[in-house]
Amino acid sequence: MTKEIWINLPVKDISKSIAFFTHIGFAFNTQYGNTADSACLVIGDKNIAVMLFSETMFRTFTKNEISDTNQGTEVLFSFSAESREEVDEMAKLVEEAGGSIYGKPGDSQGWMYGFGFSDLDGHRWNMLYMDMSKMPQG
Repeated sequence: MTKEIWINLPVKDISKSIAFFTHIGFAFNTQYGNTADSACLVIGDKNIAVMLFSETMFRTFTKNEISDTNQGTEVLFSFSAESREEVDEMAKLVEEAGGSIYGKPGDSQGWMYGFGFSDLDGHRWNMLYMDMSKMPQG
C-alpha cells in the first residue's frame, strides 16, 4: 500500500530555488539529499515532499521533455494559511524572493482568501486561508 508521496519538479538552478523557498518560509529535508542536482522541499504538518531536480536530472527519469511554464500550467500546488495576514505576508515574501504574483491577495467564493504566485521556474502555487465558519454547507 502507498504510504508517502513525493512530488517532483524540474528547476533550472537548485541553489536559487533553495534560496527562494527558504526566503518564503519553507523548510528542506536534507535526509533526501541536497546536492547540485536535487533538494527536498517539505510542506505542511504532514511533511509533503516536493523534490526539486535540475532539469538535466529530471529528464533522466521522466524520459520526456519539460513543460514550458510560460505557455501553460501543468499543475497548481495549493496550500493552506492560518490567517488572512499570513496570506498577505507570504505575498510580500514571494515578491521579495523574486517570484511573480499572478493573482493578488483577495477574497474568493465568500469564504476563502488567497493569492497565486509563480516560483522562479514558473511553477504555479496558490495559498488559501479558508474560513470554515463561512463555508457553504451542502
